[in-house]
Amino acid sequence: MAIPRDFINELIARTDIVELIDRKVPLKKAGKNYSACCPFHSEKSPSFTVSRDKQFYHCFGCGAHGNAIDFVMEYDRLDFIDAIEDLAGQLGLEVPREQGTGKRHDDGLSRDLYQLMEEASLYFQNQLRQHQDKQKVIDYLAYRGLSDDVVEHFGIGFAPDGWDGLLGRYRQNQDAQDKLLTAGMLISNDSGKRYDRFRDRLMFPIRDRRGRVIGFGGRVLGDGTPKYLNSPETPIFHKGNELYGLYELKQRHRDPDKVLIVEGYMDVVALAQFGVDYAVASLGTSTTAEQFQLLLRSAKEVVCCYDGDRAGTEAAWRALETALPLLKPGDQVRFMFLPQAEDPDSMVRKIGKDAFETLMVSAIALPEFLFDTLATKYGTDKGNLAKQAFILIEKIQDTVLQNLLLENLAHKLGMNSSEDMKKKLGFSVKQAKPMANKGLKGRGTPLRLAIALLVQHPKLGMGLPPQPALAHLQMPGIELLPLLLEMTREQTLNSAQLLEQFREHPYSGTLHKLAQWDHQVADENLLEKFKQTLVWLNNQYIEQRYQELSLKQTHTKEEKMQLSKLISVMKGLN
Repeated sequence: MAIPRDFINELIARTDIVELIDRKVPLKKAGKNYSACCPFHSEKSPSFTVSRDKQFYHCFGCGAHGNAIDFVMEYDRLDFIDAIEDLAGQLGLEVPREQGTGKRHDDGLSRDLYQLMEEASLYFQNQLRQHQDKQKVIDYLAYRGLSDDVVEHFGIGFAPDGWDGLLGRYRQNQDAQDKLLTAGMLISNDSGKRYDRFRDRLMFPIRDRRGRVIGFGGRVLGDGTPKYLNSPETPIFHKGNELYGLYELKQRHRDPDKVLIVEGYMDVVALAQFGVDYAVASLGTSTTAEQFQLLLRSAKEVVCCYDGDRAGTEAAWRALETALPLLKPGDQVRFMFLPQAEDPDSMVRKIGKDAFETLMVSAIALPEFLFDTLATKYGTDKGNLAKQAFILIEKIQDTVLQNLLLENLAHKLGMNSSEDMKKKLGFSVKQAKPMANKGLKGRGTPLRLAIALLVQHPKLGMGLPPQPALAHLQMPGIELLPLLLEMTREQTLNSAQLLEQFREHPYSGTLHKLAQWDHQVADENLLEKFKQTLVWLNNQYIEQRYQELSLKQTHTKEEKMQLSKLISVMKGLN
């Protein structure tokens, strides 16, 4: 099912891209536009521009560009449909669907994986309230000190002991069973027999950034193994791309000052119970680059919490290596180590919220952790220490942070400056190169100017008479102009809406470049200049047709009349 084009146009029209981006990347007024340091690459001075008139953004440093949909796709790492859903949700709109001609695989039941996972989550929550064994689960929750509010906020449920609790609900629906198998909720043995994956477990639904259930974590209630069980990788659940609790965090804090990342979902829930409701978990994996990008986009300060043993230190070091290339100006990453045999769950219960947050304040800053770890490993071997530090520092794209770390390293090695250090040790660090300015400059050809003016100011095409000659003009790229004229002649579009209609089109890249091209035409001269380019292009066709006919040896009666008219026109032009 496709999303109607009219709805997409309405969505773009009702979304103010300045307000949308400003909520995530603070913007400053810069003339008629707004600017900021680009959120998609590291830079010292702002090259990221947002136009309210045209409703699109462009970075002159890295070339990132687009409308509101593009920004949500790139910033929040969503696909096109998810970005539409996200923007529509912000406006309180329901996304309509156009019925396709093909038959849906689910035989009209409209059951996709997301729907089934939501149904499974509701099933587990109902079992917590209604199952005959519910008391043991309620007693366990009370023992862990979890309130009804926290249980409800995280959608915690109960998977009863048995092989077909969830399966039994879809006994007569083979299609739903197949999808539950795909979603990892059912297991099929060698003989083809299917049964529930999660049995006799406390269930924690894992939600994506839009709040859809994509997987589950289950904690065993008795002495069974494994103690914790997660959903497997599925078409909708990739654990390296998700963070448990991020959706719930955003429900409480739209723009959190900091995010605490821990290892388990029980830690997240216990911390929330004690008022530390800005924690997320990495779902049992080392923190991936995708997860770090989510963290750094959620808050400027990320505190990584680990056990104080060797395994915790090693996990923290892997996180540091992952984070270094992703850091942008203003980002802060700190490392918090708990006493041995303690985890965030046990620690916050033991010392309370205030003392726990005091530990967070005193967490080790990334530069300090980097150098302390290298000093522990290499001791007085300054050569190897510096070599390993240089390898890590080279990964950093933020030149400000890169230079800061180099100066810190020089100080720790007892040298006057980073330049002095590099000379004495014979090392060189590749500085992050500023990106080339990809903006177009100058007046360009009349065709380029006509297209650029129309893309930047679609109202120029409103009510304009058809230009049939342009369809016959032999000129590279000319086919784009009649198409744009046709699109803007009878409907009011802004630049963002016009560009959206060329998504996936071969000319999309060209149009986005022209949309931000400084054509140097003053606002009061736009219409006059646009009409001049059309006149010039029509004249080009007249000349081409004249040349074509004059070179022919024989002419039809119609061609002779046309040639005679063209000669008169050419005399007038000259």
